[in-house]
Formats: sequence, structure tokens, C-alpha cells
Amino acid sequence: MNTTNINSPTLLLNKEQVLKNIETMAIKAKKHHLIFRPHFKTHQSAEIGNWFKDVGVDKITVSSVGMANYFAHAGWKDITIAFPLNVRELNDIENLAKKIKLNVLINSLETMQYMVKNGTQNIGYFIKIDTGYHRAGILAENVEQIQQIIETAEQNKNLYFKGFLAHFGHTYHANNQSDILKIFETGRTKLANLKEHFIHQYPNMLISIGDTPSCTLANNFSGIDEIRPGNLVFFDLMQSSIGVCHEKDIAVAVVCPVVDKYPERGEVLIYGGAVHFSKEYIFNKQRNKIFGKIAQLSQNGWTEMETKIYLSSLSQEHGVIKAPKSFINSLKIGDLLAVLPVHSCLTANLLKEYLLLDGEKIKMWRNC
Repeated sequence: MNTTNINSPTLLLNKEQVLKNIETMAIKAKKHHLIFRPHFKTHQSAEIGNWFKDVGVDKITVSSVGMANYFAHAGWKDITIAFPLNVRELNDIENLAKKIKLNVLINSLETMQYMVKNGTQNIGYFIKIDTGYHRAGILAENVEQIQQIIETAEQNKNLYFKGFLAHFGHTYHANNQSDILKIFETGRTKLANLKEHFIHQYPNMLISIGDTPSCTLANNFSGIDEIRPGNLVFFDLMQSSIGVCHEKDIAVAVVCPVVDKYPERGEVLIYGGAVHFSKEYIFNKQRNKIFGKIAQLSQNGWTEMETKIYLSSLSQEHGVIKAPKSFINSLKIGDLLAVLPVHSCLTANLLKEYLLLDGEKIKMWRNC
């Protein structure tokens, strides 16, 4: 791997590991007879999207209308926008629906009433269900409100009911695998009960779930029809810290130049801050905040280093690494270090371009 031209924070991507991660989830979906509709908000790249086609994926999830347009232009014909429908974007949504099979997310009766009044194109809709995350959606127990939304939609022949969609986002805040599976099972049961209530009225309805921790660890998908994991493509320290993956499964690292050393206080200053990583963090066993884990660059990417070496704080452009004095003294100003990100989705979104190990560069949708 040639690092000669790396002068600033650069997102390094291990394509071989990405392909392994994609294949693993595709095999699991097939085993459990699930529709695999991966969320592309993590990688945001048409080229990486094509790697999913190699395992038979033909349906995707995105997080915005702009991203949907980008991937539609890249050839994807079946897209779900997994973000509450923004009525101010309805014209753009309808223009896109003229070209592809498009599904949107409905969170309220008021939004559906607006769609009924103004919608002119064939659009599928999922009703967003809150199973405990409490970020968005209708509580699974509120069957009457759900029924009212569906009945209201029937006033517009262009709208068709796809089913119920949920995101068990609170799994990301779990402490371990057991906690993740408890959250998953609670959510799965609530969705299965909803499905049982409505399936005779709408026999083609789907239950769609979307968090990477659940989709990776669970094995009882009874009542679930579709999975939408996104972070699986890269994984990150947040996922490894709660037992979803191993550090060897993480497929991206940010390469940062060393700009100063402070051995007397056990710190290294790097060019790499919050504008490159975000300010997401996890805790180590000593309850120190970890904004990234340091790895050593190698010919085949990077290798793990001891846990005492970690990114301890971030400001806008600066990153501070805590490390033993012996490690600091082994460094020269201008050396490059790899940093495994806490949250690969946000890190990728901030850096907007990948450098593959063979030197190829891949751009993301807002950098094309």
C-alpha cells in the first residue's frame, strides 16, 4: 500500500473485508428467507452499491430524497426512503416515483392526509412503528391510529400500503449481546402482533426492520419479512464494543498525520478532529472516553495495537492520542497512523471519499 500521497485525514477502505461483510449478511438473509434491502446511508457510494448486486441485492434503503435520486441515477429501481416523509419535498418525491418503484415512510395521520390531498404518483408507503426507541413513529400498541392512517390512504388510489417498518435504534446503546437480543425480541413480538392483526386485511403486507446489531446477532426472525442493515458494510468500534462484530471485521480506518508529540504528558497530536470523525465516543474499561482506536498501517491495511493507545479527545481539526512514552518516542512528526472510527456512518459522511488499498479512489454521492 502506497501512502506517499496521504497528506491529510483520509478514509482508507479494505475492499476484501467489505465484500466479506456483505456476503455474510446476504447469506443470513437467504437462510432465513428475508428480503435483504440494505441501507446505503453508511457508504453512500454507487460503486460500493454495485458490490451488493454481486450477491443478488436489487432493493435498497436510503435516508434522503437526494440520496434516492443519486442511486436511482446509478440504476437502482426499487428504493425505500427510510426517513419520515417531508411534505416540502413531495414534488421531488413524485418526480422520482415516475422513474422507479419508490416507498416512503409515514409517521402520522397529518402527513398521510397531506399525501392523500396532494399525491398524484404511484407510491408505496410503510407506516413507521415505534417499538421502544422513541425517536419517531407510532407506538405499536396504537392500533386504532394505524388503522385510521391506512383507511385515510385508501382515499387516494395512487398510494399503496407496503406494511410496517421499524428501527430498533436502542440496540446501539445496549451493553452486550444479551441486551441487544432482548430489545430485538421485544420489538419483533410487537411487530408480529401488528402483523397478525392486519394480515387478513392486507395479505401482502411486509414487516421491515433495520438495525445492524439485531440483524447480525438474531436468529429468530419469525414474523419479519425484510431487513435493512447499513452499518454491516464497514462496522466500527461501537459495534465491536457491544459484541456485534470483531475488530478484524471493521473495514475502514482514517489515516491521520502526526503533527506533534508530547511524551512528557503521554500524548500525540494528529491532524484529524471532529470534522473528520464526528464527536461520537465509547468508553473503555477504565471509563475513559474513546473517540477512536489507533492501529498501525501495514502493507495489507492496518494491524491492531494495544488498548492503551487511543484517541482521547477531539476539537475541530485536532485529535489527541493517549499513548505510552515508548510508543510516542518511536514516532516522527509526519508519520501516519490509522484510527478505527467509533461510528463509521458519520465518519464516511464527513470525509466523502474512500482510498482503497490498491490506490483507487471512490467518491460518495455528495462529492461527485
